[in-house]
Amino acid sequence: MPFSLARPEAPEPYSLLPEVPGFDLSSTDASQHVALDARFTGDGDDLSPALEWSGFPESTRSFLVSCFDPDAPTPAGFWHWTVLDVPVTTVSLARGAGHPDGALLPPGARQLRNDGGTVGYLGAAPPPGDRPHRYVFAVHALDVEQLDLGPDTTPTAAAFTALFHTVARATLTPTYAH
Repeated sequence: MPFSLARPEAPEPYSLLPEVPGFDLSSTDASQHVALDARFTGDGDDLSPALEWSGFPESTRSFLVSCFDPDAPTPAGFWHWTVLDVPVTTVSLARGAGHPDGALLPPGARQLRNDGGTVGYLGAAPPPGDRPHRYVFAVHALDVEQLDLGPDTTPTAAAFTALFHTVARATLTPTYAH
């Protein structure tokens, strides 16, 4: 039988978790259910898009920012970006903040390795011929200033740890296909 990527669509990743209040997440570089510009993909510059958020609860003490592809042809999706310990005073990340050197991140924030094995943002890169993939950018409002996770923590472990400290969540889901 020939190889095929045909499979049912994965559920929205946060719909299966305990419900938390939402808040606003926007971007001048990405829009809900609209294809990403090539600059933000593996076909382009691997730039992380600019993100801005507001309306999070007063109990917020820090943020975790992530990008997850639930449509990757793996049993567990694919983590493209995880930023820990974003200070509560930060309400935006500039375009390119996901660069491996982290120079555009606020003081104290740090990036984990993505599922490609590199630190920082790894642009959208679905397999050629596959349906459009969803890239779920999420900002998790947390009730702690730091998650106290080491640099070798996986994005999945960080998401699991953050779950128990999440007081609200905002998502923005652009798409991309070859």
